[in-house]
Amino acid sequence: MVTKRDSTTPGRGLFAGLTGAYPRALYRAMGAADADFEKPLIAIANSWTELNPGHAHLRRLAEQVKTGVWAAGGFPVEFNTIAPCDGIAQGEGMHTVLPAREVIAASVELMVRANRCEGLVCLASCDKILPGMLMAAARLDLPTIFLPGGPMLPYQADGQSWVLCDVKEAMGRLRAEEIREEEFAQIERYACASEGSCSMMGTAGTMSCLVEAMGLALPGSATIAAVEARRARLARVTGERIVALVREGLRFRHIVDQRALENAVRVLMALGGSTNALLHLPALASELALSLPLREFDRLSRETPLLARFKPASPVTLQDFDRAGGVLALMSELAPLLHLDARTVWGSSLAAALSQSTVRNRQVLRPLEDPLASEGGIAVLFGTLAPRGAVVKQSAVDPRMLRHEGPARVFEKEEAVRDHLLEGEVRAGEVLVIRYEGPRGGPGMREMSIPAGLLQGMGLGDQVAMVTDGRYSGATRGPCIGHVCPEAAVGGPIAIVRDGDLISIDIPARRLDLWLSEEEIARRMTEWHPPERELRGFLRLYAERVSGADEGAVLR
Repeated sequence: MVTKRDSTTPGRGLFAGLTGAYPRALYRAMGAADADFEKPLIAIANSWTELNPGHAHLRRLAEQVKTGVWAAGGFPVEFNTIAPCDGIAQGEGMHTVLPAREVIAASVELMVRANRCEGLVCLASCDKILPGMLMAAARLDLPTIFLPGGPMLPYQADGQSWVLCDVKEAMGRLRAEEIREEEFAQIERYACASEGSCSMMGTAGTMSCLVEAMGLALPGSATIAAVEARRARLARVTGERIVALVREGLRFRHIVDQRALENAVRVLMALGGSTNALLHLPALASELALSLPLREFDRLSRETPLLARFKPASPVTLQDFDRAGGVLALMSELAPLLHLDARTVWGSSLAAALSQSTVRNRQVLRPLEDPLASEGGIAVLFGTLAPRGAVVKQSAVDPRMLRHEGPARVFEKEEAVRDHLLEGEVRAGEVLVIRYEGPRGGPGMREMSIPAGLLQGMGLGDQVAMVTDGRYSGATRGPCIGHVCPEAAVGGPIAIVRDGDLISIDIPARRLDLWLSEEEIARRMTEWHPPERELRGFLRLYAERVSGADEGAVLR
């Protein structure tokens, strides 16, 4: 029963008082009743789209979230943001994907501010969408909870699991005549077995895990399959929980602080996650006015053992991870290294949650005292070729390539090295250098996903290295070094490398060096001029204002 009030005073927040009549009138056009204006207004930022499978099912999940919000006494309002897919945007489209992170962050921030919502549910799946929403949530500092969309099911055949990264490596295997057209076609047809994000430890899986590790999502959110009934139930509980968070006054910055960021980095290192996290976590830290430089990632990696390997570095999928206990089981093993007093959206401390978590499969998750490797999955390299750093997923590198020295073969863009690989002109021992693919130079810091997959599929992952100021997919394995800073477009040393120059890679020593004298480097730099290009629209603004990859590639 609605209590009758004076017409000048009903409602809360956006709907309160005499001036609240304007938005109340507009909301009534959508079916809102008097009682709804007394409830917490809960924004549901949804990245649903029909343009990729990672987000195609999010409308259904949003309905469950809204059911939970209504049941808990809230007023849910859903809106959309964009959601490009790295896998689909390969090639020219890839220029837009990292810049889209900034658009996503701004669109969520501005929509929630405009409507003066009291709580926020972020419903997203893939590579740049979760990070963009994290950045928006940091700016808004409202009670916030995340619900990742969940991974797709892997395809099971002949005793093995196929996921998306198997397709790109199959391209190289087909080119090397290791498989026939019929087998290649089968992998292409069946590798993506359902809606959801890719069931490998790519960037989507990594960022979902890190959101849960930071205490921003309910247990199991990262690994329960997109199409499982468990995820629908989780969505409803998420809706109920956000209303409780509003009533408790537990805001985003109460949960995500320096402790939460360090916990996230340790989880990243222990599970051998995507190198793209070294763009997204610094970007989040920047929004929070916290410090998370590349050297801190490397320090934490040296202190954090590798407890798991996933596709493409092993046959293990995210479904296997979920059955082994998921993120909290991994964190229960890491507990001696974590900040256990960190806060969470599920209403208990991290320590309390981990006390209820156990590892159910030691083949998937190794104990802290018997890890797969003594260091974490990612290493940060410095040297004369990367004075401000470069990044490599060391857990996915053949041990024979942890140290490598060879002559450079230089390419000015991704397509050039891709064609070079497909034409079979690569020579053992070479270091393939791809430049002008950084945040500013691309623009947009394209990922070299297909060239890296071709290299591996052609059987060259233990003979040839790749170095770029661009980035790699989280589903990359092999001696692939990205994020070289400073990038070529701003005059980093990678800009003056020539064919035949000797490049030295020493991952254990954290070195990436160009064997030229300081005098020769300085002489070449006096002759260097940035290439001319014509950019329009948002990409022109992005190229003018984006920071380096070592700072998270954020707009200044």
